[in-house]
Amino acid sequence: MGPRRTQKEATRARVLAAARELFDAEGYDGATIREIARRAGVAVGSVFTTFASKGEILSEVMQARLDPLYGEINRVMPHVRGSTVDRLRTLFAIHFEFENRHLRLFLAHIAAAYDWTLSPAARPYGRNPRLKAILRDTVEKGVATGDVRPDIDLDEVVGLLLAAYAWTYQLAITQGAGAAELIAAMDRQIGVLAEGFSARA
Repeated sequence: MGPRRTQKEATRARVLAAARELFDAEGYDGATIREIARRAGVAVGSVFTTFASKGEILSEVMQARLDPLYGEINRVMPHVRGSTVDRLRTLFAIHFEFENRHLRLFLAHIAAAYDWTLSPAARPYGRNPRLKAILRDTVEKGVATGDVRPDIDLDEVVGLLLAAYAWTYQLAITQGAGAAELIAAMDRQIGVLAEGFSARA
């Protein structure tokens, strides 16, 4: 790796570290490219030569943070027993426990989903193919075992689960709910959704 490439990688790492701290402290709207650059000790232009947008920076921050989580989920989920509802509840409980440690950072991730100026390279909440694949696989297994109706639209169920998960975080904002309260609320919502997708005896 040449000196220029090394310098570019060092700049990239500094920008991502500064952005992670800023998103976690200020949220998506409060974090500006100018402030990210200042905290990283680089010029604003250097940020834009490395990333196309603030949303792309956040996407990279979240990908680096979520990769270990999804690796662990992929390892654990095949061994989780119980109904599809039980498995979904376990999956989301893991997420709430994990995200509650850096709540503002995850809320920034959700907020970015509503930024219509995002570049195609950005992957805000809802565009994460790994989480969608894990959810789809869980529901598909439910269809295979006869636990879930075979005529459901898998993508629609996944979309509804993702929407319920994001919506549940409003309890953290409006009521100061912690992980346990968020998990309990999501458990109830999964129960309501399951009324529509569970196979009838």
